[in-house]
Amino acid sequence: MIPIMPPPSWFIAGSVLFLSLPIAFGAKGPHQCTEKDYYYEYTECDSTGSRWRVAIPQRGQGSCTSLPEPVRGTECTFSCEAGEFLELSAQECTQCAAGTYSLGSGVRFDDWESLPAGFSSLATDLDNGPGGDDNLSCNSSSWIPQGSYLESNRDECTVSLIYAVHLKKQGSVSFEYQYPDDNLFFQFFIQNDQCQELDQTADKKWLQLTTQGNWATHSVNLKSGTNILYWRTAGIVIGTKVLKPVLLKNVHIEGVAYTSECFPCKPGTFSPTPGSSRCQPCPRDTHSGHGASSCTLCNTSTHYAPEGSSGCKARPPCSTKDYFQIHTPCDKEGKTQVMYRWVQPQICLVSVAGAETLPPSGAREPCPPCNPGFYNNDTATCSPCPPGTFSDGVKACESCPAGTEPVVGYQYKWWNVLPANMKTSCFNVGNSKCDGMNGWEVAGDHIQSGAGGSDNDYLILNLHVPGFKTPTSVTGGAGTEFGRIVFEFEMVCSADCELYFMVDVNRKSTKVLESWNGSKDRQSYTHIMNKNASVSYTWAFQRTNQPSDVRQKVSDVVRIHSITVSNSVDGVSSECRACALLAQPSGSLCVPCPPGHYIHPHTSQCTECPPNTRLTSHSSPGPEACSPCGPASKSTKDHSRCFNDCVFSYSENNVSLRFDYSSLGSVGTLMNGPSFTSKGTKYYHLFNISLCGGEGRRAVCTDNVTDLSSADSPRESGEITNVVDTFICQSTIIPSSGRGFRTALSSQSISLADTFLGATVALNLDGVQARPDLFPQTSNKIPDVNFYYRSLEATSSCDAGRSVVVVLRCNPDRSTQGELTVPSQCPAGTCDGCTFHILWESSGACPHCSPQDYHQIEGACKGRQQDKLFVWNEPKRCVGGVSLPEKLTLPCESLDFLIMMGAVIGVFAAAVLLSITCYFWKKNKRLEYKYSKLVMSSNKECELPGADSCAMMEGEENEGDMEDEVVYSKKISLIRKLKAIALRGNRDNYENVQLNSSQSNGLVWG
Repeated sequence: MIPIMPPPSWFIAGSVLFLSLPIAFGAKGPHQCTEKDYYYEYTECDSTGSRWRVAIPQRGQGSCTSLPEPVRGTECTFSCEAGEFLELSAQECTQCAAGTYSLGSGVRFDDWESLPAGFSSLATDLDNGPGGDDNLSCNSSSWIPQGSYLESNRDECTVSLIYAVHLKKQGSVSFEYQYPDDNLFFQFFIQNDQCQELDQTADKKWLQLTTQGNWATHSVNLKSGTNILYWRTAGIVIGTKVLKPVLLKNVHIEGVAYTSECFPCKPGTFSPTPGSSRCQPCPRDTHSGHGASSCTLCNTSTHYAPEGSSGCKARPPCSTKDYFQIHTPCDKEGKTQVMYRWVQPQICLVSVAGAETLPPSGAREPCPPCNPGFYNNDTATCSPCPPGTFSDGVKACESCPAGTEPVVGYQYKWWNVLPANMKTSCFNVGNSKCDGMNGWEVAGDHIQSGAGGSDNDYLILNLHVPGFKTPTSVTGGAGTEFGRIVFEFEMVCSADCELYFMVDVNRKSTKVLESWNGSKDRQSYTHIMNKNASVSYTWAFQRTNQPSDVRQKVSDVVRIHSITVSNSVDGVSSECRACALLAQPSGSLCVPCPPGHYIHPHTSQCTECPPNTRLTSHSSPGPEACSPCGPASKSTKDHSRCFNDCVFSYSENNVSLRFDYSSLGSVGTLMNGPSFTSKGTKYYHLFNISLCGGEGRRAVCTDNVTDLSSADSPRESGEITNVVDTFICQSTIIPSSGRGFRTALSSQSISLADTFLGATVALNLDGVQARPDLFPQTSNKIPDVNFYYRSLEATSSCDAGRSVVVVLRCNPDRSTQGELTVPSQCPAGTCDGCTFHILWESSGACPHCSPQDYHQIEGACKGRQQDKLFVWNEPKRCVGGVSLPEKLTLPCESLDFLIMMGAVIGVFAAAVLLSITCYFWKKNKRLEYKYSKLVMSSNKECELPGADSCAMMEGEENEGDMEDEVVYSKKISLIRKLKAIALRGNRDNYENVQLNSSQSNGLVWG
């Protein structure tokens, strides 16, 4: 027996209150309660999972007596099936009436004319930086109802859409969304009633990007109890690009235990039978009101209604915007003509005043030729050439000559009919007016966007390629080009039209490769596939991204003139190419070449590319297919690409420098900023650089937001992800502070350089210009070394692709890893958006040391030993290389010994000089003596002796005996005496001098 629990205390108190009501309402007294005076509710569940059904008086109905007694209710986890509701009076499940619907244990929100009850939108003010507008407020930012869907904000504010639900049992939430713009961050997460975020994997929290115009579905399991649901967006606008909003619709929550009533169908829908779990949209030209079980037909002669309309609209007079031009398919006579057709469904009236009529059809003209690879066999259609044959589209198909193979692919340049592997459609997120329309129309020499139903329609053109097959002689080595798509287009726009080009690989992930805004001159775009996979290429054109229900900008069009796809497995051939043959002379069978080999044009044999060359894809056979690597670079073993081995040599003026950048060869990282958008959002640019780019040393950039949803799942071959693996890549980093996110966000990862051009001190290489004026000048005599890179894929703003110049500068004051900087006047690293400049200052960028970098110092001589030391020149501007020589110790003569030797030599020299002086002094004395005797004899009064009697030979008389008698007539200097003696010594004989006594006092020795 189940025990009966007493009624809750709040119910007893309520009963007392009702008993006292007669006093307040006078003497008339309460009446007997009827079903109109009260309604039923369940009490909260107790710890045993039980609850009570109680009657609650209706407000404003006055008092009554005899309210039904509380009774035990159903189990807390009880729920009805879809299409039913729990009728509380009988506590039984009952079918919903026609015109209403029920989800059973769930609730659905699909009417967004206004924000449903329980939903709220909360905006967070920006954390403005110095570059932002301090007055910018997010008060006006919110999620905006758009009728059939909800639209997020388009600015940089962080806006959360919040809904709280209390579940009696475990349940789930699902919703449909569009998320086309990676400049907007979109996350969905759940909190409990304690504001604690519930555990969620990254793939459930961060939502995947969607293709333009396509809806994706997201589901998350919910726990019993209170669940607070958050849809949060935050954007970043760099430049003038306008954000694409997130769109949300069909929010479905399961697990609410029971539904006590059915929901009426919203206007424009109906449910014709009882027990419906959903409402159907009204067909075209019908309408319905609130809670309708059927739709009412409009007066189609004067009014119309799109599908799902709540009312009829008057048909306007026809105008030029209501028809479009087509080219008819070729008839049996090979003729075509221009015709005009009304946009379907036709909503305009022709028979009223001021209405336009269809222009007359054009003259019948000859059909354009077939596209290359097709032929016309005297029929109205073009047929593909059989395998192994080729055609230029005019001539009949021919077999490829021996030693050649067909070049397969597609070349669409004539547009008489839509090719079999292409399809077109029209889609609008807010209405179904263009459903079933052709989004694009063929026009002879081009295909162009169609009229659509509204200006914000997505006009879709799709091309499916089941896979790629490289030519037989080409093997799939690293970096092999499996195929490429090239298309030529132009845009004519009066407003903010946009063209998206997207790729979907293996039907797993769609990625926007490029987009173009506004009018564009005729130009081409190329995308290369480096992996073999099934691919769908999509072009989506939208005249405006603002909500629109009318067609006013039909003249805004995009024209695609040609589309070329190479190496498609189901392609046709327009030409043949030489292939490699077997070595046997009689061989005519094409054989594959090893990686890095080309086909020799004369021998048709596989020939390896020369050293330090790379084999370029998409090139004609022959040696020209091998492109030489740039300066200071070498090729990989398979000649797939060029790289630097982290070594560079330079010579000038008989000086050779050798650099070893091995210490910088690992990936370098540069985080420059912060930068601020025009509205103040802070962001950084993160550069990852693989300087040398050898095997296993590539730079990788990853989006931690848009790629997380598929991070845990295995990726199929060829699937495009948001992971960039290249020489140099860049990501945009949004810090978590001020944006409401718990972690920094990395997005917009792009490749800046996938090809190494070379390293040189020159300021230009292969058209890429270095800018030394962008960086501070240095007095360093070591030259800067420039590493040049390029990305071969063109962008909407860079027709030749992006390029990067990394300047390596020797700076002994820096660490080995050094410091990377960008130009101060170009904080994004680029001044034109296409060429990036990065300065890498490091001691590891200094050259190897050589004998020219040190000098010798001699020490003092001690103990007849002398040391010779070697020291680096200051400042030292080299690393590694040669080491300093060891200290040398050599024998030497000490200073004491030298002084002693000098003293001995000095004494000896003084003695010799003294001897010579004494010798000449004595000799001078003798000469003076002889002269004085001559003078004395000349003073006597006798005749002088004969000329030969006055001469006396040296030594004839005893000089010593006559010294006392010598009389000096005149003092003569020592120098003159020595000079006189020297002159006399040169004569062979002595001369006789006749002395005159009267003049003898004036004579001197000559």
